[in-house]
Amino acid sequence: MSTMTGIRETARATTDGDPKLGSVPGPEAIRSDAAGRRREDRIVGASEATRRLIAQATSAARSDQPVWLLGPPGSDRELVARAIHSWGTRAERELETLSCSAVPEALQARELFGCAAGVYPAVPGEYVGALERAAGSTLVMLDVDALRSDVRQSLFEALETRSYTREGDSGDRALNARVVATGPLDLEPPADLGTQEIRIAALADRREDVLPLAAHYLRAFAEEAGVPATGFSADARACLESEAFPGDVAELRERIRQAVQLSQDGAMSAEALLLAKDAEQVPSFKEAKRAFETRYVVGLLRRCRGNISRAARLAKKDRKDFYDVIRRTGVDPSQFRG
Repeated sequence: MSTMTGIRETARATTDGDPKLGSVPGPEAIRSDAAGRRREDRIVGASEATRRLIAQATSAARSDQPVWLLGPPGSDRELVARAIHSWGTRAERELETLSCSAVPEALQARELFGCAAGVYPAVPGEYVGALERAAGSTLVMLDVDALRSDVRQSLFEALETRSYTREGDSGDRALNARVVATGPLDLEPPADLGTQEIRIAALADRREDVLPLAAHYLRAFAEEAGVPATGFSADARACLESEAFPGDVAELRERIRQAVQLSQDGAMSAEALLLAKDAEQVPSFKEAKRAFETRYVVGLLRRCRGNISRAARLAKKDRKDFYDVIRRTGVDPSQFRG
C-alpha cells in the first residue's frame, strides 16, 4: 500500500489484564501510519471532522500548492503538516521546519530568505535561509502569524512569483520549496495565490475523538515506560469525556503522559488522571474524594439511565444512602433519563 493510500480504520484494541478495566476504549480510530514512523505521530480520531481533515490533507499532498493549516493552539497543526509532507512527492527529502515565533523580528527576513555576505556584522559570510534550505522539500512555517507584516507580504510575493530575493542581493532566486504554514483560526490566508486552506476543529467540537486519542497516547506512553497498556476504567473514561481540555489535543496528550508517569501503570483510573491534571498542584484528599464520587455517580447513572434504585444496587448501597451521595455531588439524575 502506498503512503498516499495508507489510511485505514483499525478495530478497537483489546487487552488482557484486569477484567474490570476492559479494553482500550473505542470507537474505532482512524489513523494514518504515513503521518510518521512513531506511534505518537499518527493522526487518530473517530469524528467526521477528523475524517474530513485526513481527506483534505491527502488531497493537499497531491499538489505543490502552498497550504495554510489553521487551528486553535494545541491542535497538532505541525503533525498535520508533517503528514502532508509524508504523503507528497517530496517525502524522500528531509522536512525543514521554521518556528516563526522563535525568531526575533529583526532577523525574520534573514532567517526566511537568507542574506548576502556582510549584511549582518555578526554573520560575516552569506546566510542560507529556510526557503533555500528546503529546496526540493517542504518548508513548514509554524505560527506564520508571528511574522512582521512586511516579511509576511514578501513571503506572499515569493509564493505568487515562485521567486525571492535574499537580503543584500539584487538577483532573484527560484523558489523550489513547498510551503505549509500554520496559524490560528482567525488568520486570513493570502487571496489569489492558489493556496489551500485546511481548518482543524478544536477538540471541544469533536468529542468523539477524545477516547480514541487517549487510548492512542496510553499505548505510546505505556510502551515508553515499559508497562502494558491495559486500558481505562469506566470512571476514567467518564472523566475524560467530561473534561473540556482548553489546551486541546496537547493538553490531553500531556495528561495521559503524566498519568502514566505518576502511576507507573498502563491501567488508567480516574484518580490517576485527576492527579495528572496538574502535577504541580496535587489536589487535597477531600477534593480528590469528591471528584471521584462525582465521576462514579455520573458513570453509574449514565449506565442505569438515571434509575437511582438500580444504580444503588450496582453500588451495593442502600437507596437512601446512595441518594445522599448523589445529593452531595450535585449531580442531577434526571439528565440521564430518557
